[in-house]
Amino acid sequence: MKKVKHEEMRKNYKREDLGKGIRGKYFEEYKKGTNLVLLSPDVAAAFPDDASVNEALRSLMKIARQAIGLTRRST
Repeated sequence: MKKVKHEEMRKNYKREDLGKGIRGKYFEEYKKGTNLVLLSPDVAAAFPDDASVNEALRSLMKIARQAIGLTRRST
């Protein structure tokens, strides 16, 4: 007997319908403190990989710190 593939949501699901789960699948990443950020498509197109995004953001942070240092009044 063939299974019928339904394209719409069912009212009820059985546990066996969902497949076998993997306990702790993302635990190691969570433990590291990984933070996912969704970039807009136009922004994502400017960066080939995650390393280039990190490099750009670190550069921006450095520039921001320098700009704050120039405008801060010494006592």
